Amino acid sequence: MSIITSVEELKAIYEGVSEASIAKVTKVLTPEYRRMIETSPFMALATVGPEGLDCSPRGDLGGVVRISDDATLLLPDWRGNNRIDSLLNIVRDPRVALMFLVPGSNTAMRINGRAVISAEPELLKSFEMDGRHPRSVTVITIHEVYFQCARALMRAELWNPERFVDPKSLPTPGNLLKAAKADFDQETYDREWSERAARTMW
Repeated sequence: MSIITSVEELKAIYEGVSEASIAKVTKVLTPEYRRMIETSPFMALATVGPEGLDCSPRGDLGGVVRISDDATLLLPDWRGNNRIDSLLNIVRDPRVALMFLVPGSNTAMRINGRAVISAEPELLKSFEMDGRHPRSVTVITIHEVYFQCARALMRAELWNPERFVDPKSLPTPGNLLKAAKADFDQETYDREWSERAARTMW
C-alpha cells in the first residue's frame, strides 16, 4: 500500500479549492446560517483531550443549541451515561467542532470554535424542561461557520425512508454490551431500557 506522508503529496492528487468553498466560511452566524442552526435538532460534538479524541451525539426538542448571539452558542448537557468524555476534554482543551443535521435537508452545517463549561444556576434554570435542568451548559464561541457540501448525505440517501434499516435486524444495546462483557445481563438491560430512557430523558 502506498502511503501519503506530506501535504505536498496530498494536494497534488486533488484539484484546486473552488471559490464557493472559500466564500462560504464566516466568523459569525449570518441570518441564513442562524436559520439552519436554529432548525437543527441534532449535532455531533467533537472534542480533543490528553487521552485522545471524542465525538458525541447531541439532540434536543426544537433546536439542539440556543443561539446567544451571532458568535455564541449554548448547549445544555442533559442526562446521559455520566462518562462526560466531551466535558472532560473541554475543561482541558477548549477546541471543539460541531456538525449539525436538519432532518430532510442535505445541507449540513459545521462550526469550529472554543468552549467553556458553566454551571451558573440562572443559566441552568433557563433551560428547564419538565421541571428538570441540565447539570451544565457548554458555552461555545464560534471561530468559523460554514455549510458542508451535500454530496455525502445525497450519496447516503440519509432521509430516504426506503433506505431505512429495520432496527430488529440490528444488535440491541444489550447485545452490544454483552459482546464487550461476556457476563452482562443483556435481557434485563434491553427489557428495561425503553422505560428507563423515557424516565430519564431530561
